[in-house]
This record gives sequence, C-alpha cells and structure tokens, in this order.
Amino acid sequence: MSSGGPLRLAILISGRGSNMGAIASACAAGNIQARVDLVLSERPEAGGLETARAMGIPTGTVPWTGPAQRDLFEGALKAALAAARADVIVLAGFMRILSGEFVQAHAGRILNIHPSLLPHYRGLHTHRRVLEAGEPVHGASVHFVTAELDGGPVILQSRIAVRPRDTEATLSARVQRTEHIIYPRVIGWLAEGRLAWREERPWLDGKPLTAPLVEDFP
Repeated sequence: MSSGGPLRLAILISGRGSNMGAIASACAAGNIQARVDLVLSERPEAGGLETARAMGIPTGTVPWTGPAQRDLFEGALKAALAAARADVIVLAGFMRILSGEFVQAHAGRILNIHPSLLPHYRGLHTHRRVLEAGEPVHGASVHFVTAELDGGPVILQSRIAVRPRDTEATLSARVQRTEHIIYPRVIGWLAEGRLAWREERPWLDGKPLTAPLVEDFP
C-alpha cells in the first residue's frame, strides 16, 4: 500500500461504470483518502471509459480475445496495473472472471461488489432470481476477491426490503443506490488503515471480521 499519500486505485469496468463514478466522485470530494489513477476495461466501447475521461482520470483497454488467450490478457492487465502503481484493484461491474493465479498474486488487494446478500445468489441476474424466489430482502455485498467466484470474505452489506410492486428494474435501481454508498465506504476504511487483509481474512479496527457488517436502507 502507499505510504504518506492517498490510496491509489485502479478500477476495472465492463459497462457504464456507475460504481466507478461514485468512487471517483468520493475521492475527488475528499470524502475518502484515495484517488483513482486508472480505469481499465476489456471493452473499448464501455461507457464508463468516457465518464472517467471526463473526470480527468487516465483510461485504458485490455481487449478480451477469448479463454484460449487468458494468459496474454491477464499479462497485459498486470502490466497496466503495475505501470499505474495501483495499491488496490477495484472491480466495478467487471464481467471477466480472473484466474486463481491472478487473484493470488494480488491477494488482499482486490475488491468487488456483488448485487446480492452473499453467499446467496452468486452469479448473474440476481434481482430477477430474488423476485422469482419471493425473497423479502435483497441488497449488495462488498467483498475481498478470492479464487472462488463471488466467494471471498464479505466486509459490508446493504440490505433493503423487497416491495410488493418491485420489478427487476426498480429493485436493481434501489440496490444500486446503496452500492454507491457502501463501496466508497469500504475503500475509505482501507485508506484509513481500519480495514486490512491479514492471515487470509479481513480485519477491521484491529480485530478479525468474522461476519459481514450489515446496514439497512429504506
């Protein structure tokens, strides 16, 4: 991690990058002691790249050319991250699964946010699946990334009640609003030294985090 300066972030996106924008805005406002030094995408057309450029953030692309060339893809990714001297890699709607080797090389330095109350509803289409199952609550989870898909230790979760008239779109929008709050908050804890990765688990305020913190939202 950086010493004597803000935490340097590299944010990986695949789409419009709404969480990236929320994190970058929190950094620019001085709400968290971090700065976004690079926004990367595997898709040159990702809308979030233009958002980042408009905010004065350096951007880049590392094109995905298929599973057979994963090693080349991750090698280029590592080179871009090293050039940016990123302290922390932030996955914000990044739709490529990183290999176990890549994750292990950056252990404790990769964060992700997932739109469900993990360990429930890993994978895609979480809002639809929650509605189909008739779940009473839903939310989002910020977690450290491990080799297990959506399986790393969860740090902080947002929780909302599922309303009778919720649709996939309304539920997604309500969860996303909470994501824009909890993701910068966790990054702020890292920047302040409150959150750390020790002994293969998260520690918060000097103690092992044995269960995720949960915050309820309207």
